[in-house]
Amino acid sequence: MPANLQDKAQVVCPHCGHQQMEPRLAISTNCRQCGQHLLVQELLKPKRKETAKSVEHKRVACFDCGTELDVPVAAKSAMCKRCSSYLDLQDYTINNAVSKNFKTKGRFVVEGKGYVFNTTVVAREMVLKGRFIGKLTVENSLTVYSHAELKGTFRAQLLVIPPENFFHWKEPLQLGSVDIGGELVSDIRADLTVTVRSTGRLFGNVRARNLVVEAGALIVGDCAIGVPPVA
Repeated sequence: MPANLQDKAQVVCPHCGHQQMEPRLAISTNCRQCGQHLLVQELLKPKRKETAKSVEHKRVACFDCGTELDVPVAAKSAMCKRCSSYLDLQDYTINNAVSKNFKTKGRFVVEGKGYVFNTTVVAREMVLKGRFIGKLTVENSLTVYSHAELKGTFRAQLLVIPPENFFHWKEPLQLGSVDIGGELVSDIRADLTVTVRSTGRLFGNVRARNLVVEAGALIVGDCAIGVPPVA
């Protein structure tokens, strides 16, 4: 049965906005106002625009000038918009002996068979299961396991001792915060909070702004809380 040519619908010219009636089965026509060619079916049944996938970002600070940048999580490198310094964003996993410097905004992992020596490492986050000899600076968390060997100097915003692991350090630890799930033997001077989990054991004196002790935790030492640490 032939289509009813009187069955019409309104179409709007995307060029000039003119509205006009056209048969619903028409393929194309011309705008009666501006003369532009119109595809009727596309105007009557417009395709949905694909929603652009949002790219996940993370915030990092430039090593040199401290400017904060929002960079894609998957990015391997970036350049500071202020001082044009190069930023390494890669994660590193060390499984063998390495003697070189690293400076990254990524995660730095030294596995059980890994050995990093005579080096300076600056990383956003670090997990130490193997051996490290040198100078270490960690912007966020440093997680240390029992079989790790750490010699030299280190600074970290947060030191984490996982449950069933231990860490002994002869000199007082100067840190931002400490999270003890295993055993820590050392004096602590923390700018912020020392947390001793229910599985945690701390043998040493504590001087910190805050102390959180879960039920079942053990602390042997003197505690001075609510006062800034003494350098």
